[in-house]
Formats: sequence, C-alpha cells, structure tokens
Amino acid sequence: MFLTFLKIGAFTFGGGFAMIPIIQKEVVENKNWIKDEEFIDTISIAQSSPGPIAVNSSIFLGYRMEGLPGALVCTIGTVLPSFFIILIIAVFFTQFQNNPIFEKIFLGIRPVVVALIFSAVYKLITKAHLGYKDLAIAIIAALTLVIFRVTAIYIIIVGVVARVIYNKFKNKE
Repeated sequence: MFLTFLKIGAFTFGGGFAMIPIIQKEVVENKNWIKDEEFIDTISIAQSSPGPIAVNSSIFLGYRMEGLPGALVCTIGTVLPSFFIILIIAVFFTQFQNNPIFEKIFLGIRPVVVALIFSAVYKLITKAHLGYKDLAIAIIAALTLVIFRVTAIYIIIVGVVARVIYNKFKNKE
C-alpha cells in the first residue's frame, strides 16, 4: 500500500484533483482493492472532509483496507514525495524562479493538469450512473459554484439536506 501511494504521490502534478484518475487506476483497476462505486463514494467523502482530497482519499482507503495502520501508511506514501519536492523547490526556487526554461516547463505542465482534472470528472460522471435529475443537479451545483462563487461547503450542505427531504417524501409515498 505504501509503495502504491508513494507512486501516486510522486508522479502526479497539479494537486488532489489531478490525482483522482491515477488513484482510481491504481486502487480500482490495477489492485482491485475497491469497486468503481466505492471509489466514487470515497471521492465524495474525501471532498466533503477538510483537507486535500488526495490525502483524505488515501486515509479513507488505507483505513478501509487495514485500519489505522493502513491509513497512516497510505497517507505517508501520498505526502512524502510532495514534501521532498517542495523542500527541494524551496531550497533552490530563488535561483531558478526567473529562469525561462523553468517557466516554459511549468507552462507545459498546466494543460496536462487541466486534462487530468477533466479526465477525472469524465470518469466520475460515467461511473456514477447519474440519472437526468442527478446530472441536472450536478450542472446547477457547478454553475452555482462558478457563476455565483458560492462556497462548496454550502452546496454540499444544501445537497445533503435536499436529498434527505426528498427521501423522506419519497418513502412516505
């Protein structure tokens, strides 16, 4: 588990959302530790919890597989590469911050990060088995976030409350 999450942490650029397709490929497709539906639930829980989504995912997955030791092993594996990379960058950043080669490297990484995020969104949408109502809610939530700049926590709270109310009325019928 440590090596799997170390690899995920070491070879993912662009933060937590860019890690989602890589985590999914490793834990669902390569290792078969969980199924697609469980992965979607994991991402939902990780996104709803405070902290980085990749770290929250590794904590949840590690705990699910091996309890507290598993959570610690997966979390350390996820954050260790970033810790060392940031440490190295911090030591040498002032020497290279205006270097045109490094500026071009980072400009080249940006579109790849955007593609990784879109890939994660696409995979989550296709595997979530959303109906038209669910898809409409997702689009409305995304537009609310982007256009009105509402904080994501409010969207999550409204979604939870609305679903609980909906289920209560549905169960009464």
